[in-house]
Amino acid sequence: MSKDLLLEIGTEEVPAHVMPHLLDDLKRLASNMLAERRFAYENLRTIGTPRRTALLVTGLAERQEDVRTETRGPSVAIAFDAEGNPTKAGAGFARGQGIEPSALIQRDGYVYASVHEKGAETAQLLTELLPELIRAIPLPNSMRWGDLDFRFIRPIRWIVALYGTEVVPFTLANVTSGNTSRGHRTLAPQDFVIASPADYEAACEKAYIIVDQERRRAMITEQIAAVAKECSGTAEITPDLLEEVLYLVEYPTALSGSFEEKYLALPAEAVITPMRDHQRYFPVKAEDGSLLPVFITVRNGGKEYLDVVAHGNERVLRARLADAQFFFDEDRKKSLAEHREKLKTVVFQQGLGSMYEKTERLMGLVTAIVEDLADDDAAYEMMAVDAQRAAELSKADLVTGMVTEFTELQGIMGREYALLDGEKLAVACAIDEQYMPRFAGDELPKSDLGFALSVADKIDNIVGTFSRGKIPTGSQDPFALRRQALGLVLMLIERKSGLLLGDLVEEACDLYELNDVARDKMQTDVADFIRLRLKNVLTERGVRYDVQEAVLTDVDCVADVPVRAAYVERLLASDRAEALVQAFVRVGNIARAAEIGTVDAALFTAQEEGALLAAYENVVAVRAEAEDPLAAEHTLAKAIDAFFDAVMVMDKDERIKKNRLTLLKAVDNYLLWTADYSKIVLN
Repeated sequence: MSKDLLLEIGTEEVPAHVMPHLLDDLKRLASNMLAERRFAYENLRTIGTPRRTALLVTGLAERQEDVRTETRGPSVAIAFDAEGNPTKAGAGFARGQGIEPSALIQRDGYVYASVHEKGAETAQLLTELLPELIRAIPLPNSMRWGDLDFRFIRPIRWIVALYGTEVVPFTLANVTSGNTSRGHRTLAPQDFVIASPADYEAACEKAYIIVDQERRRAMITEQIAAVAKECSGTAEITPDLLEEVLYLVEYPTALSGSFEEKYLALPAEAVITPMRDHQRYFPVKAEDGSLLPVFITVRNGGKEYLDVVAHGNERVLRARLADAQFFFDEDRKKSLAEHREKLKTVVFQQGLGSMYEKTERLMGLVTAIVEDLADDDAAYEMMAVDAQRAAELSKADLVTGMVTEFTELQGIMGREYALLDGEKLAVACAIDEQYMPRFAGDELPKSDLGFALSVADKIDNIVGTFSRGKIPTGSQDPFALRRQALGLVLMLIERKSGLLLGDLVEEACDLYELNDVARDKMQTDVADFIRLRLKNVLTERGVRYDVQEAVLTDVDCVADVPVRAAYVERLLASDRAEALVQAFVRVGNIARAAEIGTVDAALFTAQEEGALLAAYENVVAVRAEAEDPLAAEHTLAKAIDAFFDAVMVMDKDERIKKNRLTLLKAVDNYLLWTADYSKIVLN
């Protein structure tokens, strides 16, 4: 037989950004705990609202599964004497296992104790398991209340714990479990009884609680779309805003409000940002993509007095938009270039000068970067001029009133003000794209200038911060360098850029005027930092760990790392892959310490030497033509094996020995362009 289980943890409102993690952690922990304790069940899920986190387990068995264990004891000769009677050792082993000596099993010269453990009743174990489960939930931040030592994300106000129709009794944080939950704060503030786990969602809905977050998400999406349609537009629903609103309400009702059309003269982002990021409103756009003077919000309640609610939201937004209009008008009294002068009063980082000085460094960095992007000298000269102008203006919007008030608009307002000043479109777009990607999953810069400025900005941030000894450790990353480094990696990979990390770091070191010792350390530190970000990228792509180690020995050309990883995995999936790797590793073991030189074919004494040189030159030529080198590398591996079978590398003649080592060194250097095959783990 089986019954359903319900655990509802009732709290003060939990922050919206915490709820998804809270539900996921509760589900994972419950699944693990039930498995560890041998509980069979049909299904397990977690649902919740800002005030309740619930676990529902259907078909939970009434008893643990029985388990039979078999433990090996001493040898038969030690456990029993010559007459077959148990010795002290045999009797002691049996007693320790809780069985009679006569029940011991003799097999393979040893005695075994087979013990059957009957599963305990579920209802009895749940009394201890459920509070243990609540205590085990990991929390980003926790709090204490009253005089309790217990900590949780928010104060616990009630607990529902039902196994079937029976309450699972326990007390946690001075709250005793029961079958009574609490309804919506305003629509149904009374407590209500939950008869059984199967009745939970229906009982909640009667109390104006839509407890299933996926159903709530669908309701919100459908309601917003319907309200937008009534306004002759389409709502712009971003996943992050939808997720936040989802965990701000228990009973959602979407409604619309409006604002004065005069504010549409502002840049669209200047209207959308206060609307979306500050008030959690959804903007509405016309069919042509233009912004309508309408917004949609979601209230935590029913349809009563929607006009009053709309009016209140309109008043709040009107004040925000009035502020935006004021700051915009004040900002436009100067050009963006004129605002730049004020950057001299803004500190970039302690010891690294002002933001004005940072823009001067960016001007030098982008000039070096665009050289790699230009097709010819003429294109480079034009691109360099535009890149320098974009870098010069890149931070000017940081001192404008609009960005000071709405920090989310940095770069965006720079773009808008640059366009209003008559700057080139490419320059204006680069000012915006310098901050991309702003967050995980954000789009990457599309334009060449935007890419160059974004790379320059991130390298300057990393090198500058590292020069102060502020390398992120553990969870501490106050300057968000990990995010910026990952963005740099993703940009270089997506562009298949030939930019070399060492060159970028060297340019930045020049601008920071670092000495030779600091430069060498900087190259190592930045390479190690980028290597970890690349490792994350390769892991997400499913690259096996030893292949990661093999290709991450060299990260100078960042964009080439995932390409090399994919090639190595394809090589390992080909015929004779193990023999191939062994041949490559053998070359490295002998030649890694040798010096680079010129191979002299006149010193060859065996045809296998000439065959290896020919195979090496062929594979180098194939790679130079950007052709697939896999077949040529298989031929190279065969030539390596034949070489070692026929030739003694350490010949008595020093010239012949050195020539052979030089040949192997050339082969090894070629192989290291792809990977250090000694890192590959063979079956």
